[in-house]
Amino acid sequence: MPLRLEIKKELHARSDRVKSLDMYPDNKPWVLAALYSGKVMIWDYSSNTCIKTFDMCDVPVRCAKFISRKQWFIAGTDDMHLRVFNYNTMEKVKEFEAHSDYIRFIEVHPNRPYILSSSDDMSIKLWDWEKNFECQQIYEGHAHYVMMVKINPRDTNTFASGSLDHTIKVWGITGPQAHFSLGDGAGGMRRVSTA
Repeated sequence: MPLRLEIKKELHARSDRVKSLDMYPDNKPWVLAALYSGKVMIWDYSSNTCIKTFDMCDVPVRCAKFISRKQWFIAGTDDMHLRVFNYNTMEKVKEFEAHSDYIRFIEVHPNRPYILSSSDDMSIKLWDWEKNFECQQIYEGHAHYVMMVKINPRDTNTFASGSLDHTIKVWGITGPQAHFSLGDGAGGMRRVSTA
């Protein structure tokens, strides 16, 4: 029997598509929405209202994440840029070209000043906001678009990446080589050691 969930709130905005969502991690009832139209919106789900809209660019925004400890959010766009905004003042903190193809996903490190970004250029990059968003590490090894990265909540020195090359790779923050790979590149999932 299928699981049926009750919808508590519906939020509406005119846009071609919502590309990603992020929930505010602390005490605010906020949802951050990255839109295909090139905008980022912050919604208050307790009042069902859009409280802020940011015009990023003329191309899709594929991902956006809150960095609540800095009162920022970061967005990745199809013009290969990462853009950081202060969500209180609405001022742009930083904008820079981060990849050579579309940026698919952003992950914020839970306790270090790091951002991970993944891209259609088949790479993952580590950025340090305490060093003016300087790139600290490039991780390469996938053979297709890198669609997502996720930091391990039990060991924040490691993260996993998923790619259209049919593999999941597990990496250490400090080294450019994957510890191991799950998948054989042909659609099957099996462990392939790379260490």
